[in-house]
Order: sequence, then C-alpha cells, then structure tokens
Amino acid sequence: MIRYFTSGESHGPSLTGIVEGMPAGVQITEDAIAFHLARRQQGYGRGGRMAFEKDRATIQSGVRFGETTGAPIALSMENRAYLKDDSQWPKVMAKEGTGEGIEKITLPRPGHADLTGVQKYRFDDIRPVIERSSARETAMRVACCTLARLFLKELGIEIGGHMLTIGSAGYESWDQVREMTAGFLERRGTIAAGLETASGTQTAAGLETASGTKTASGTQTAWGAEAQSDVRCLDPTIGEAMREEIKRIRKAGSSLGGIYEIVVTGLPAGLGSYVHYDRKLDGLLAQAILSTQAMKGVEFGLGFESGRRPGHEVHDEIVYGDGHPGENGNENNKGNSRSFGRSSDKSGGLEGGMTTGMPLILRGVMKPIPTMLKPLQTVDIETKTAQPTRYERSDVCAAPRAIVVAESVIAPVLANAILEKFGGDSMDEIRERFSDMPT
Repeated sequence: MIRYFTSGESHGPSLTGIVEGMPAGVQITEDAIAFHLARRQQGYGRGGRMAFEKDRATIQSGVRFGETTGAPIALSMENRAYLKDDSQWPKVMAKEGTGEGIEKITLPRPGHADLTGVQKYRFDDIRPVIERSSARETAMRVACCTLARLFLKELGIEIGGHMLTIGSAGYESWDQVREMTAGFLERRGTIAAGLETASGTQTAAGLETASGTKTASGTQTAWGAEAQSDVRCLDPTIGEAMREEIKRIRKAGSSLGGIYEIVVTGLPAGLGSYVHYDRKLDGLLAQAILSTQAMKGVEFGLGFESGRRPGHEVHDEIVYGDGHPGENGNENNKGNSRSFGRSSDKSGGLEGGMTTGMPLILRGVMKPIPTMLKPLQTVDIETKTAQPTRYERSDVCAAPRAIVVAESVIAPVLANAILEKFGGDSMDEIRERFSDMPT
C-alpha cells in the first residue's frame, strides 16, 4: 500500500515528503516530478509568491538509476520565500529561542483554520496554524503523489483536468458540461462513450497536444486545457469570461473559487469493492479531494444532477460486443475484441464503489480563498476587540492551479486500488498481472 507524509511550514526553510509502498522498478526522475510542480504554479489569478518560487523536489532516497527500489522515498523541496523576503522568516520560524521580539499574530481570518486551530492547540499566536494549514503544503503533496501518477502511467492510466466555472463565469447547463467533457476525452484520445465526441474512435497514441508539450520522458501528453488557456478552460469564450471575472474581483479586493473536472482514462473494471465502506473507491477518492485545502464538495458523473432526473436518464445501459463505446481508451482490452461495457458514462465510471472500465469523471468545488485585500471583520484573540483581518500574501483565484493538486491526490488512491487487486512488489510483476486481466 502506498502512503505518503508531508512535513514543513509555508515560510520554513523547506518541505519534506516520505512515500512508502512504491513497488520496485517504477521509472522516476526529478524532471518528471518538476513537470507537474511547474503545472501547479501556472494559472491566471495566482499570487506574488509564484513569481519567485520555482519548485523542484530533490530525491534523497529510494530511487537508483532512475527506478524505485521498493524502499521508502524521501523528497525535499526548498522554500525560496524563507530567505528571499525581507520579513525575517529565519527569526520568525526559528527552531530555538523564546520568540521574544517576534510579533504575535492575533487576528484570525474568517474561513481559515486560524481560530479553530488556536482553540484546538491552545496557542496564543496564530502563526503555527497559518504555516501548516497553508496551501503551500500542496507543493510537496504534488511531488509525493506524482510518484503514484508515474506508476499509473506505466499501466496506460492517464489523469487530466479542466475548469468548468470560476465565480459566475462558466458553463450554464449540464449539456454544456457533457459536451466539454467529450471534447476533453477526445483530446486525450479515448472513446467518449455517451458524451457525443466527434470521432469516438481515436486512441491516445493517435493524438498530440495543442501545444506539443512533452513530459520528461519525451512522450506527448494531452494537456489541452492549459495549452489553450491560462485558466485551464477548453472553451475560449468561456475562458475569457473567467479571466474577466478574476480581473473584476481583483479590483474589488475579493477572491474567487471554482468548479473543476478531473478525468481518468485507462482504468479496468473492478477496482475498489462493494463489500465494506472503507474499500469503496468513490469514498476514497472523495476523501482525497476533500482533504485538499479549500475544497468543499465532490461529485461523480451526473453527480447532484442525478437527484433531479428520473432513473432512465441517470443509469448507463450495459452492452456487449465488438468495439463498443465501453472501451476505456487504452490497450486494456488485451486483444479481446468482445467485452462488456456501458452505452454511456453518466455514473462517472463508478458503480457500487468499483470502476466500470469507463473513464472516471469527478468534479471538485473550491471555495474562494479567505485571504482578501478587502478585509472581513474578526476579533482579536488577545484583546477580544473587533477589527479588520490582516492580509497574508495570497492568490485572487487558485482554482486553475487546484486542478493539478486534485489530479495528484487521487493518484495514490487509484494506485492502491491497482495494488490491492493485482498485488506484486515489482513493476514487471504488476504489469504482467495487469495485462492478463480478462475483460
């Protein structure tokens, strides 16, 4: 089982990660990790810190000659803000001493962990809560989870995402969302069953990205959304509306959240289980998404729309035959031309807590970042007087960047589902078992 742990503060000297349970023989490079760290830093609406933080994780152990050894993998990442800023962070974050002369933070920000954190841990200074609850932690989380993502990639499983809404700008109907999902799946080369793709027959090997972006290994990837738009929207008109919405809110001194969609292709049927609550894959995926800072909701397939429609408009009919739309977008049919599938993918690729073999489709909701130029009212924890909140450097809208975090955090969940079903301590062993799975 793959597990990971992160350590470090937002303005400490570095972030640290430990990943255990990775099989031996997975191809890993620092460049491959850096590729997704760079993606996390891109996106319209980002804050000033992203202008000088050039995140790069250093592999300290567990990888030899570009492959995992099966031992725990240690990662480290420098926080450039620690030394770059003129804010005396080495003194503020000192490991020793009394803290004398260091300003205490006593104004909790509404919507943050600040007040509840000091109540829980009995701090008289909010700084420790700010530092660990910060979304800066997601940089190391992306680095750790990229290892699981590279494991999945060796099995032909790909993860990608795009924005649906930012504030009031976005798709106006479920039919529009389905159309864009179909376009995204087509870009990624899958058969977009029931989502009305234009071709419905292309495979991932036959498509290139709009930008021609390459991964560290040199293989093409279909990051069509971010190649097309710095808000990661597939529709140029809606993407421009999202940009204008961010500009408007920035001038107003506020912030914005959004709704994004994540699509996973290449998953076989039968990952997860219905037999216990803690083995249902949709529950595990939801936990991963909601464990990420500022996430407030998740849905699969039709999601909440399912509650507004009758059953015959919600459930996917089962089919069997040659080349039906139930193929999952890679070579996982193992040469068997006849197999079970679905005529559509309204379930989002999950039924009974298990994958169906269709593309996995989930959506996450990110709330507006609570730190805003125009302050909300709060109460000083020391003086108990009402005051405006203080400002900590932050994004106006981090939703486009959150896509990369969401893509990343679901990777260990899916990798563990693979390991649970197929077992194996080495990549070769797992690959053999995976390729022998009947459809």
